[in-house]
Amino acid sequence: MKLFGTDGVRGTANVYPITPEIAMKLGKAAAVVLTKGKKKPLFLIGKDTRISCYMLENALTAGLTSMGANVLLVGPVPTPGVAHLVRSFAADAGIMISASHNSFMDNGIKFFDKRGFKLPDAIEEEIEKLVLNDDLNTDHIIENDIGRAKRIEDAQGRYIEFSKNSISNHSLKGLKIVLDCANGAAYNVAPLILRELGAELIVLNNNPNGVNINKDGGALHPEVLKAAVLGHNADVGITLDGDADRILMVDELGNILDGDHILAVAALYLKEKGKLNNNHVVVTQYTNIAFDKLMEKHNIKVSKVKNGDRYVIEEMLKHDYNLGGEFSGHIIFSDYNSTGDGMVAGLQILKIMLIKKKKLSEISVLEKYPQVIVNVKVKEKKLFENMNILQNVINDSKKKLGNEGRYLIRYSGTEKKARVMVEGLDENLIKNIANSLAKEIKKEVGE
Repeated sequence: MKLFGTDGVRGTANVYPITPEIAMKLGKAAAVVLTKGKKKPLFLIGKDTRISCYMLENALTAGLTSMGANVLLVGPVPTPGVAHLVRSFAADAGIMISASHNSFMDNGIKFFDKRGFKLPDAIEEEIEKLVLNDDLNTDHIIENDIGRAKRIEDAQGRYIEFSKNSISNHSLKGLKIVLDCANGAAYNVAPLILRELGAELIVLNNNPNGVNINKDGGALHPEVLKAAVLGHNADVGITLDGDADRILMVDELGNILDGDHILAVAALYLKEKGKLNNNHVVVTQYTNIAFDKLMEKHNIKVSKVKNGDRYVIEEMLKHDYNLGGEFSGHIIFSDYNSTGDGMVAGLQILKIMLIKKKKLSEISVLEKYPQVIVNVKVKEKKLFENMNILQNVINDSKKKLGNEGRYLIRYSGTEKKARVMVEGLDENLIKNIANSLAKEIKKEVGE
């Protein structure tokens, strides 16, 4: 059975593959694959606020130390914090324990190389092969060869300073900001970052209890932030997901801005300043058609990759681009970090507002085409190409959409779901098409 999805290993905590037994094996395999026999390699482990993180943290540590690796435990930090801290501590690799935007009963294990980048498919396959073949003998690691683990008390402070430095400690005085931490990994660091830069701050959902991560708040529920921004008459709102690698924003008028809007603001600003590498931005197939048209209008080139922020990053690395992201809110400013970073992205937009002396609604100029996304719970992931009736519905949908719309169907890499996305100018038409496609998928493979 395949372990890795689009973003590490993920599933229900304490149910295969998110069990302490598999976590320990993943630790052992990572020690072998990611360090290639180096004596006493150094790994760094971070986590979010789920109750199951303690179980997985201990299991991973046991696996790593049993293979002779030393381990630094940095506690609750954002996923991008782990990417940064791997470099800060000159570690050989990093691990983040998180299921990102999923609810507390799920968890996941993500790996980073020594540069803070997520692993390519080929390396994940090497780790997976060792785990599944159970070829992880530790008999040769004895006495002083066994690794040690220790907690790092100032890890959060290091990420806070790193984040502030991404805008050269630009003062945020005069900005009234609402921040939703999703009761997740950024519950402590995110408020400190904004307060230390001088912002007036209203904080939501920063009291994690192990089971309330992503519950009724955070990036999955931006309507909570919208109500708070309007209620407090704030200048801007920022909402993060459970591991703070994603961000959505709300402007002073209550408009919810997703990753497409945020990327558009950043791309136009960097182009204006001559700082957009190769005049290029990388997005995924889910990015709205209107984004393509806006970039074309400003002579900015767009590359599209399959869904998943690591594929965005791979394309950016390959061509030395410095901006990319997803509509879901993974925004990568590679001049600062090696993965999606909600706080760094938010700080960049706040800085642009202050430099231009404009409100967020005034610099956010992307007007998106209507888009509908329907999720279908599935019992199996059968190839869509083999669903004959679905293919007939698809062909009919293409004719109806013409050149003013598009569709995208894919299975989630982290959940047992099929996702149907339809875009177009006619909102009623795209709703009908999305529901027709989802209905047929449900007939074929639905729970």
